[in-house]
Amino acid sequence: MLSPLAIPASPASRHKTVVIADDSVVVRGLFARWLGEAGNFHVVAVAGDGETAVAHATRFKPDVMVLDLDMPGVDGVAALPQILKESPNTGVLLAATLNERNTRLALECMTRGAMDVVSKPDSRSGMTLSLDFRSEFLLKLGNIVHTPVKPGSLPPEIDTDLPHTGPVNLRPLVSVMPRYLVIGASTGGPRAVAKVLFDIGEGLNDLTTVVVQHMPPLFTASFAEQVANHIGVPAREPFDGERLMRGTVYIAPGGRHLGIDRRLGHIVARIGDEPPVNFCRPAVDVLFGDAARHLGPAALGLVLTGMGSDGTDGAGALRKAGAAVIAQNEPSSTIWGMPGSVVRARHASSIIALDEIGASIRCLVRGVQPA
Repeated sequence: MLSPLAIPASPASRHKTVVIADDSVVVRGLFARWLGEAGNFHVVAVAGDGETAVAHATRFKPDVMVLDLDMPGVDGVAALPQILKESPNTGVLLAATLNERNTRLALECMTRGAMDVVSKPDSRSGMTLSLDFRSEFLLKLGNIVHTPVKPGSLPPEIDTDLPHTGPVNLRPLVSVMPRYLVIGASTGGPRAVAKVLFDIGEGLNDLTTVVVQHMPPLFTASFAEQVANHIGVPAREPFDGERLMRGTVYIAPGGRHLGIDRRLGHIVARIGDEPPVNFCRPAVDVLFGDAARHLGPAALGLVLTGMGSDGTDGAGALRKAGAAVIAQNEPSSTIWGMPGSVVRARHASSIIALDEIGASIRCLVRGVQPA
């Protein structure tokens, strides 16, 4: 039985190749040492600027690149599209000290192909001494290349050998069309969420959309602003007790759970600081569980790319409540952890490629079964 973080051992897969691009010699050396100690990684080159990073991507075609945003000359933001053009199979982990400016830039990069971001401590001593930062760095790098790392403990996963017979058709929609769209996503999610919402287009005016994207607190307000600019409808973090309205996208605030409640006959946002669920806060299972309880078949669940199994139990609750659940398919997912978990647990009503999800939801909103 294989964990999603472990792949069959083979000469080609024992060591994933890494390029480290950072203008600090100390940071490059520290990352290289951590990767050497973690196992399963081989640092093939380092770069102190974006131009050199692009050259290394062209030459080595690494499995993953650690890319600093702030570098002299060509910075990480400008280098990213060139890196992905020269080596499209390279997973990019952004590494930056996240102030307001860098948060916006990191989100922009993630919508353009970077897979994840790790926030560097403000001081050199903080970076050197922080075990939490080291663990987060190695875990996110391992997630990107589907490779286990030695230090620290990883979240438990569900049995990945559960058989499944393939896609299951969406249950027939007789009189109840979805009026609420609840979305869960993690690694690779910013780009996927933005694309799905853009592709739904005018159909969003007939939906109340609530999104849990695994993100740190600094990111979610900027992500909501970016989504609003991209899709042309209001998007924001809700406040506790806010009445949820059609034609608006609500993004879970980073570090806090976002659920749904019914108060005085209205559907409202429920913001909470309860302990993490599935090692996550916000957690998709919290949102989906509340949606099943208060919305029933009026909800449509969507599980997009992401590591882990958050959303699996909530998807099961949605199905039991009569709601449909769409899972992103494996080829179009950055990491098929969350949607794959839903599929293996047989909670998915349909498994759809990212490029086709928006059109499918438009059909459902009109009461038409997708082709």
